Amino acid sequence: MKSKTAKSKKQNQKVSIDAVWEPINRHAAGVDIGSREHWACVPRAATPQNVRKFGTFTTDLEAMAEWFKTCGVTSIAMEATGVYWIALFQILERRGFQVILVNARQTKNVAGRKSDVQDCQWIQRLHTYGLLQGSFRPEDPYCVLRTYLRYRDELVGARGTQGQHMHKALLQMNVQLPQVLSDVTGASGLAIIEALLKGERDPVKLAALVDRRVRASQQTIQQAL
Repeated sequence: MKSKTAKSKKQNQKVSIDAVWEPINRHAAGVDIGSREHWACVPRAATPQNVRKFGTFTTDLEAMAEWFKTCGVTSIAMEATGVYWIALFQILERRGFQVILVNARQTKNVAGRKSDVQDCQWIQRLHTYGLLQGSFRPEDPYCVLRTYLRYRDELVGARGTQGQHMHKALLQMNVQLPQVLSDVTGASGLAIIEALLKGERDPVKLAALVDRRVRASQQTIQQAL
């Protein structure tokens, strides 16, 4: 029983952030991303003040890149936080830095962090020892295409929702258009709805707007309207 307890204590023992490990990335920096400010950390040997706060404006991001250049940084790790990382990532990448985007769970699951160590310091230390793995990020042209495709999916989903609202509104007014048209957002349905919005109320004229390929007869469509 004593051996199990000793083993458990040994497993739960925290590793000091100042432990002597073999550096993998000697010129590494870490960035803690925020909505209004970013905190950056460089190696202690690079500058006496190795932790700095920067704003999120473009001039601030450019200043951070210049600071990294001055400190001899070559590789930078940052947490993927919302969309706040994108602008900084692109600026640093264009400046020639090797930038990796890290899932926040990676930094939290590594034991040894002290309470008085800032996030950017912890990210920088983990990156120095090669303990962080960058998330996959395609090249910029593919990112643009992916953005368009995702936005298209959102619009298609929103279109379906609005179609349901139109369907419900028609039934509330007892305009039984869904009974004679399989899709009220099709060419025939939209033509009739547009005419209704313009003030047309004659069912004969409205039914005449229906495409001839619709199976329902003109009389049935007129009754539905």
